[in-house]
Amino acid sequence: MLGALAAMSAGCTGNAGTTTSISTIGPADGAYVAQVEKWRKARLDALRAPDGWLSYTGSGRLRPGHYRVGTAADNDIALPAGPPRLGLLSLEDDRVTFESARDVDVRLRGKPVSSVQLIPEEAGRKADRLDVGATQFYVVRTGTVYGWRFRDPGAPARRNFHGIEHFPVDPSWRVHAHWRPYAQPRPVTLLTSIGTPLAASIPGEVEFERDGRRYQLHPVTQPNDPKLFFIFSDRTSGKESYGGARYLFVEAPEKGDIVLDFNRSENPPCALTPHLVCPIAPPGNRLDLAISAGEKTYVSTW
Repeated sequence: MLGALAAMSAGCTGNAGTTTSISTIGPADGAYVAQVEKWRKARLDALRAPDGWLSYTGSGRLRPGHYRVGTAADNDIALPAGPPRLGLLSLEDDRVTFESARDVDVRLRGKPVSSVQLIPEEAGRKADRLDVGATQFYVVRTGTVYGWRFRDPGAPARRNFHGIEHFPVDPSWRVHAHWRPYAQPRPVTLLTSIGTPLAASIPGEVEFERDGRRYQLHPVTQPNDPKLFFIFSDRTSGKESYGGARYLFVEAPEKGDIVLDFNRSENPPCALTPHLVCPIAPPGNRLDLAISAGEKTYVSTW
């Protein structure tokens, strides 16, 4: 997907082709700043939530085989919390099963389980999570790669979270861009933060102008989510903002122009916790432009 996206667009170049005239929107006013601040608060509240990104305390890769799970040191998957023996996890022929240890209360959607086949979690689909008290253990699949995740509301990262630094709200970074949908979405393969491939599709492209130059970005779409998902990097990446990418989610227009509010650019989950994998910016979305808006690099408490 990465190579396909790079071939489809020169993202950061000043294209001399025909395009609609594009300009930044409106003067600064208190109402707009208040809207962005409200969005920031909701974003931080979601991160602070018991099931937010900061609640992860354990993760790892899975290959075909059988895994003893629990907190005891001799387990194949050593959990950071919970009983010494939680159970046995098996991955065979893309089939995931779990058998709980004797006298351990493991629940799936509120009901006790002893032996169960698990549906892994994938992008856009929340699947089977095993509840052990207030904690959760589950399996994820990213492309063809399997892994496990463990969430705990008492995670130190959540308990010690003091927020994320932002660039000052700047209405000039709320820009009109011209939206060009494709007749058919184009398949593409992204790379993740651990170098694994992730299949996605590109529904179209946007073009906007800044300081007399034109720039292009390609969004991808996620299953069960109508929003356009922009994964981009810029001249602040690796300096003031996270190096792998920042994310921007935008409602898909029916036609014509689209608003890209870079003041709502956010860190990907993998910038907030080492226990998550996320796509990084493809070459065509690496802009030769310093976007001094949105979230800055998160200073972690890992």
